[in-house]
Amino acid sequence: MSRLKKRFRKLTADLLDMPQDVVYDLPRLTMIGDRQLYIENHRGVVHFSTDRLRLALTKGELEVTGSDLVIRTIWTEEVFIEGQIANIQLIP
Repeated sequence: MSRLKKRFRKLTADLLDMPQDVVYDLPRLTMIGDRQLYIENHRGVVHFSTDRLRLALTKGELEVTGSDLVIRTIWTEEVFIEGQIANIQLIP
């Protein structure tokens, strides 16, 4: 059944020319240099400190490491962080 569901989502995305992050509920990351990161489509903050941010995703977690990290803005499904970003890792 899940194979059929995946095929239907892909067909729908292709036919309607929809972005895959919308269809598959994927996170969208926009990074400006190594200083700013905007993340859309997360499910909440799991951990935050000045050197690490972990966000819950639909499937897994996203971990951002660096130094002097600050959450500038946070909304229900969006977060904007600044600081010296060293690494971004997707954890299944």
